[in-house]
Amino acid sequence: MDPDPPTVTPDTDEEHAAWQAAQDGKPGLAVVDADGRFRGLIAPQQLLTVLAHEHDEDLARLGGFLHSVEAARASSVETVVRRLWHRLPWLLVGLLGAMLSAGLMAGFEKQLDANLAVAYFVPGIVYLADAVGTQTETLAIRGLSVGIGIRRIVGPEVLTGFWVGTILGVVMAPMVALMTGDWELAAAVAVAVLSASAIATTVAMALPWLLHRLGRDPACGSGQLAPVLRDPLSIVIYLAVTTFLT
Repeated sequence: MDPDPPTVTPDTDEEHAAWQAAQDGKPGLAVVDADGRFRGLIAPQQLLTVLAHEHDEDLARLGGFLHSVEAARASSVETVVRRLWHRLPWLLVGLLGAMLSAGLMAGFEKQLDANLAVAYFVPGIVYLADAVGTQTETLAIRGLSVGIGIRRIVGPEVLTGFWVGTILGVVMAPMVALMTGDWELAAAVAVAVLSASAIATTVAMALPWLLHRLGRDPACGSGQLAPVLRDPLSIVIYLAVTTFLT
């Protein structure tokens, strides 16, 4: 007889119970109530089933899938029609965002005609905003997949986005001035990079959180929707700042 056998209560999480048995090297676990009375026994076969299920679930979460390994496998072998159905709606929304960006550029046509150098840095600002946003977005989706809520990363990510934008702006300003000989344009680019980085960080956290709350997989929609928001905003901020400073 084991004088001090490992025990669990009826409300113990099954994964914790299985890991307790594995760590103690026991083939089973006794279930006791709050008064120490024996309520039942968890058999070895049940513990193995729990461990196998939890292992598959953890791997699915680490891979960015929120529901199950079966869902991940199904999405990998689904038909072409299903692949189009899952991807095209998001990409069509992205197409609308691209047209919106083109319309915004057209709205500043006079300014671009007056100073063609302004247009040189639009792709760079949009790229930096996308890069900063993608980093935060990846972190947010990974956190959600393993049970870490957006609230826990908001503060550090906002500060990180601010400092990343500040450093990039400071580094970029003298390079722009050297290329164009225009320090006012250089200042506008620096301010735009800082603002775009801050916006990209915010959008990158808001979209995964919203999709997660709606019961949708953030990994499927965030990457396509985020550029629709942050690219036009980055362009508007840059051109507005350029108009004001130059």
